[in-house]
Amino acid sequence: MVVIGAPFAGWALPIEAVPDPVFAERMMGDGVAIDPVDGVLRAPCDATVIAVSPTRHAVTLRLANGAELLIHIGLETVALGGRGFTASVADGQAVKAGDPLIAVDLDQVADGAKSLVTPILIANEGYAVSVLAADHAVAAGDPLMTVEAVGTVRQAAPVSEDSASCEVTVPLANGIHARPAARIAAALKPFVAEVRFEAHGRNANARSTVAMLGLGLRHGDRLLISARGDDARAAVTTIATLIEGGMGEAGDPPAPPSALAPAVQGATMAAPGFAIGTAFPFVVADIAVAEDGRGADRETEALDRALAGVRTRLDEPKDGKGAEITIAHRAITEDPDLIDAARAAIAEGRSAGFAWRAATAAQVAAIEATGDRLLIERAADLKDIERQVIAAIAGVPVPAAPAPPEGAVLIADELLPSQFMALDPARLAAIVTARGGPTSHVAILAASAGVPMIVAAGADVLAIPAGTVMIVDAAAARIVAAPDDRAVADARERIDRERASHARNLAAASEPGRTADGMRVEIFANLASAEEADRAVASGAEGCGLLRTEFLFLDRADAPSEEEQAASYAEIARRLDGRPLILRTLDIGGDKPVPYLPMPAEENPALGQRGLRLSLARPDLLKAQFRAILRGVPAAQCRIMLPMVVDRTEFARARALYDEAVAETGAPRAPLGIMVETPAAAMLADGLAADADFLSLGTNDLTQYALAADRGNAATAPMIDGLHPAVLRLIAAAVAGARRHDRWIGACGGMASDPLAAAILIGLGLDELSATPAAIPALKAAIRRIDMNEARRLAEAALACATAAEVRSLATRAIREAA
Repeated sequence: MVVIGAPFAGWALPIEAVPDPVFAERMMGDGVAIDPVDGVLRAPCDATVIAVSPTRHAVTLRLANGAELLIHIGLETVALGGRGFTASVADGQAVKAGDPLIAVDLDQVADGAKSLVTPILIANEGYAVSVLAADHAVAAGDPLMTVEAVGTVRQAAPVSEDSASCEVTVPLANGIHARPAARIAAALKPFVAEVRFEAHGRNANARSTVAMLGLGLRHGDRLLISARGDDARAAVTTIATLIEGGMGEAGDPPAPPSALAPAVQGATMAAPGFAIGTAFPFVVADIAVAEDGRGADRETEALDRALAGVRTRLDEPKDGKGAEITIAHRAITEDPDLIDAARAAIAEGRSAGFAWRAATAAQVAAIEATGDRLLIERAADLKDIERQVIAAIAGVPVPAAPAPPEGAVLIADELLPSQFMALDPARLAAIVTARGGPTSHVAILAASAGVPMIVAAGADVLAIPAGTVMIVDAAAARIVAAPDDRAVADARERIDRERASHARNLAAASEPGRTADGMRVEIFANLASAEEADRAVASGAEGCGLLRTEFLFLDRADAPSEEEQAASYAEIARRLDGRPLILRTLDIGGDKPVPYLPMPAEENPALGQRGLRLSLARPDLLKAQFRAILRGVPAAQCRIMLPMVVDRTEFARARALYDEAVAETGAPRAPLGIMVETPAAAMLADGLAADADFLSLGTNDLTQYALAADRGNAATAPMIDGLHPAVLRLIAAAVAGARRHDRWIGACGGMASDPLAAAILIGLGLDELSATPAAIPALKAAIRRIDMNEARRLAEAALACATAAEVRSLATRAIREAA
């Protein structure tokens, strides 16, 4: 008997709980599963590596008793093409319990896969599994199950010499991986014939999933299927038909893995994009400071003067993301703990520059000690202000950033926001940093400027020589230094193809959104600033379907005045040039705290006082916002939307405040609608639509509430998929409620930006989709290929599916056929 330890720390699950029927129904074999919380897959016992998948998402081990243990990291991870996985072992290697097998970037894999749930199972016959741990947390190495041989493996009965064979081309986008291999083995159970596969000069038993995986069959490979026995012809015909039918996975293959190096372990996309350029190491020297001061009074005065000067410079007008970041930077210059620590060092005889640098370093160290990824990303802002204040103390300019050449791949240990803002983004092909995080302020700036960026790539990237040709695939977190000619050619071909497709889509983006048969579908944009409004209009937006007004309320010490709000809303309306503008009232709370609205800590902020609940608790803020919107936005453009509505009582209370604001301003009454973000609102849409002027689906929150999965929790976020049939049925209920009262209904959540979801949403009856500005050209192009009758049939079929994976497969086939 062999004891299998947990290869990951995480939550142990019975195999039947895996959200994939191939594993849950034990088609691949018996075992258990883990929802992992750490990023290193370790050997669960002493074993020999039979095979590491070419895409590194799975590994098969031979145990001491001959059992073949398959560990499949996540679900539908083969489609990642190896992104997020780094193998530490090779085929044939002996491993000891606890040895690292595969490093996994959990965030990256979670973003691209259906789930991180990892099945761990015995793939060959003749062994019994006894589960030791299920439905509770386990640490790496904890006993998970035992595997014991049960007598001798059943020998196949003698077969006749009747034979048959045929050759097929593999049409599956990701080749024959675990799921299709299991289906092939299951399809052979009624037959007695011996069936073998032959490809790449090797052959395998077609009844063994492990053997099939060992052939490494990819899209486009030629596969010889042969059989011997009484029902050989029928067996070959069945399997050939199954494979040629695609098993729901037919399609174009992913980009060849040979074109790019494996994903850099730990690296993360900060801004999307794909680029070729030359390496440009980016190094800016620190200003030297004396340790000893010239007297406490003089040094304190120097510090105060420098802080005041930096604040004055930060107060200079800026637009868009730069303005938002400036607010955060100004707050650092006023941080009492930071200033007190610097003054204490000055009192001990230190110079102002030395004291400020030491105080900043202490705060950065305290932040990094928390281990909180988001806080650590903000440490760069402290370092940025440190440089600016020290330069002001010294009376010299902040050390200038070297100007990169055209087409540079900027490589830095960490890039600071002020350094980025001093660069010309048009000269940058991409940015790669050794440290940093995907939600840091410089990452936001890069994404806004359209510069691909990879962060946390590790210190090795700093050794890449200047001038080295580099390929950067930010979405895959892949970097290639000094690629060969084939890789460069493949990359340039991909860039040309993507540019041509984007150019075609952008050229047609100004046309109204219509389906292939002429049905009108409005395509709006989600916005959070006036600058984004300009980009949205240029991308073909026909209006704004969601203005996140909280951009005015966050990262500041007090609430914006009514006048400030009105001016901001008026500017966005002006830039939309008469197009409709739907403004969501303040959506903050426990999940987005602000200092001027003190709230008790909440164990589950997503279910706490947020959105409309908070606004109704502070009617003064809500009514002031209503007045600002009515004063700032022309009546012909204006629509107002309430977030997180549950029932008619909440809406009635908000409408009473709105009616008061209308009377107080004397402005025309703009339509007042609701966001359908709770299952309650979807199910009560009939009654809500009787009161509200319009409805808009917030699919992000609707999905997390429907599936009881927190989108901010790494353990549950992979479960969130708006194409889950449960979510689609809630959307259908909301549409039916809106139609009963002839109300307009749109969608402004993440699903509305997804061309794959667009056909289903339109088929369910939505009038409008509001997407991120960058997604609009491709979204409009996808909609032009959709016939309305086909969309309705697709939506009806999707509602009848059992899982999100089935819906996605259905939609993928429909989109492919429409193309």
